[in-house]
Amino acid sequence: MYERLRNCPICKNTGFQKYLVCKDHSVSNESFTLTKCSECELVFTNPRPNKKSLPEYYQSEDYISHTDKGNNLINLIYKCVRRYTIRKKFKLLRKYFSGKKLLDYGCGTGDFLNYVSRKNLQTFGYEPSKVVQEILKIKKINFVTNLKVEKAQYDIITAWHVIEHVPKPKKAIKLLRKKLTDSGTLFIAVPNIKSFDADYYQENWAGYDVPRHLYHFSRESFGRLIEKTKLKIIDTLPMKFDSYYASLLSEKYVNSKIYFFKALKIGKISNKKAKKTGEFSSLIYVLRK
Repeated sequence: MYERLRNCPICKNTGFQKYLVCKDHSVSNESFTLTKCSECELVFTNPRPNKKSLPEYYQSEDYISHTDKGNNLINLIYKCVRRYTIRKKFKLLRKYFSGKKLLDYGCGTGDFLNYVSRKNLQTFGYEPSKVVQEILKIKKINFVTNLKVEKAQYDIITAWHVIEHVPKPKKAIKLLRKKLTDSGTLFIAVPNIKSFDADYYQENWAGYDVPRHLYHFSRESFGRLIEKTKLKIIDTLPMKFDSYYASLLSEKYVNSKIYFFKALKIGKISNKKAKKTGEFSSLIYVLRK
């Protein structure tokens, strides 16, 4: 059911130290230990569910990226904000890419693809979940089922909060590099453990989302991962709404009675501090060959 990593997935170091113990607030209520590599400082969930048991931790209507059903207050807020952030994401992307063919890696229920398909782009999604694939079929969204055997290349590849879920991130990013055209651009968004909201909420920070998030990146550790993939980071962009959403969930986890207003305050402080430090709650890395 569980597996323990003996070597750091980035640098192969065997020296780890305990970082935090976090609770799964979404599905199981189990606690999971985060360890930190003493060499490259990558933080990762260890031990973690093995490949066979990991899907069980996604079986919740509250896991919003894999379902359209959740209608509690936080999910309703998320859906409203998502419409705006999707437009914002696309506006950011337009500054960096040329070409017409786009792949959204880990596309979930296809909301981003549904929007960008109306922007004169040829769009495809990749989502390993069979349940989600059925949703994509109903929505008539193009998707690929096996990237390894598919020969197509893409001008734009996006991975919105996906890489932290992948058991072998270096291998996944190398595959995405292979799928990029020579002039293509890859956009990877991940939570940032050095943000103010991460530091404020500690083990209750929603950005850890154990055990679904297997890896927990800082700018430094993500940079070291990318060094192993023969890609280059050409820019780093903020995802400013993530500080509010992460704070909203985190306040709910600590059972705050005024969680909505407190979350707005912490999210605002986090973004204000990040303007000076660059440590936003989530970051988009823009990469090329």
